[in-house]
Amino acid sequence: MNENLFTSFITPMMLGLPLVTLIILFPSLLFPSSNRLINNRLVSLQQWALQLMSKQMMSIHNTKGQTWTLMLMSLILFIGSTNLLGLLPHSFTPTTQLSMNLGMAIPLWAGAVITGFRNKTKASLAHFLPQGTPTPLIPMLVIIETISLFIQPMALAVRLTANITAGHLLIHLIGGATLALTSISPTTALITFIILILLTILEFTVAMIQAYVFTLLVSLYLHDNT
Repeated sequence: MNENLFTSFITPMMLGLPLVTLIILFPSLLFPSSNRLINNRLVSLQQWALQLMSKQMMSIHNTKGQTWTLMLMSLILFIGSTNLLGLLPHSFTPTTQLSMNLGMAIPLWAGAVITGFRNKTKASLAHFLPQGTPTPLIPMLVIIETISLFIQPMALAVRLTANITAGHLLIHLIGGATLALTSISPTTALITFIILILLTILEFTVAMIQAYVFTLLVSLYLHDNT
């Protein structure tokens, strides 16, 4: 058990060099492409899941929006696999770092917004001032809408960071409590161990849901700008 509660969130180092790059690249090895005429069950399941997600997310988009399909599917696979791998013992979850999540959210948000200003300039500017706004409220409303626009990538990154971090902290705390109660009260330790198992199952679900929510919100931002 670590003395510091936040030790598991510290970037791992080896010989003074951060290992984040290798950790980020590792999930890509879990999705190999098959060159066979008939795919195995794992590749078939992977392709079925990708087709289901792409059909659900991209059905609302026009032709220009659908050109983002490959990038959005790569994004959801990366976030989902990274979150799940972070649940393994003695592992590191890059998505618990706000800097990394901002590094994903800001370029995607900026790309969607720039696409909107290029293709739908009038409609994009109209979002800052809804029709029928009273004249005295125009300056305040423009400021509020501008702030809400620029806060979107921060909301994306903070949501993902907070949910993954909170789940890891709960598992760490309940796991430590179970270990401490083993020698004091075995019955109570058994109850907390059952809670720990249920929480771990819930965290597996949250890891996938957060990947889906992050990608879906990016897809909705893109839909509003294409």
